[in-house]
Amino acid sequence: MREEPRLRVAVFRPDDDRLAGAVELLEALGADPVSDPMLAVDPTGARPRPADYVVFTSRTGVEVVAGERSPDGSEAGTEDANAGADRWDPGEARVVAIGESTADALRAHGYPVDLVPAEYSSAGLVDALEAEAAGAHVELARSDHGSDVLIEGLEEAGATVTETVLYRLTRPPESGESAELAASGETAAEAGIDVDVVPGTADFEELATAVVEEAAPTFHGR
Repeated sequence: MREEPRLRVAVFRPDDDRLAGAVELLEALGADPVSDPMLAVDPTGARPRPADYVVFTSRTGVEVVAGERSPDGSEAGTEDANAGADRWDPGEARVVAIGESTADALRAHGYPVDLVPAEYSSAGLVDALEAEAAGAHVELARSDHGSDVLIEGLEEAGATVTETVLYRLTRPPESGESAELAASGETAAEAGIDVDVVPGTADFEELATAVVEEAAPTFHGR
């Protein structure tokens, strides 16, 4: 009996547990994942300055300050993460999280969350802090791709704003496998890529399941 071909799915997730989880899920769904991380996390080793407010904009930033990520950007073991040498101490600062996923990560690592803006954006944070910003020191702890909108808005509200780059987003040297496969044929399908799944999905499991279920009938009907 001829073996049924497997749907081939390129996955562009960050090169961490999210990529590993995506690969495991797609394999369980009967697909053949092509791991192609387009971003890697490169921690700078810096930690947030003492301030009245310390703002985190991503789960990744929280993982860095909690000591969960090694200097090479890979995830450290739980014992290493809790060892304390690289773990940030908020002191008297009020901790602000942009987005519930960032807030959840802070709580999971034992940090307090004093404020989560109703609108998960730079503008939303400015609105949330506007009444208290005048004369306050606000420290932004984020990646090297942070927007100036947040800095400008807080400064206009009267805050003193500083920024610490916790990590840089870089392209890993092993990225580009799916692009190379696609370039080898007239279409991605001819090169062996049937579906692309991009990062930044709130519920990857739901998306991946829907994609595989939707694409499989067409794929097997070729």
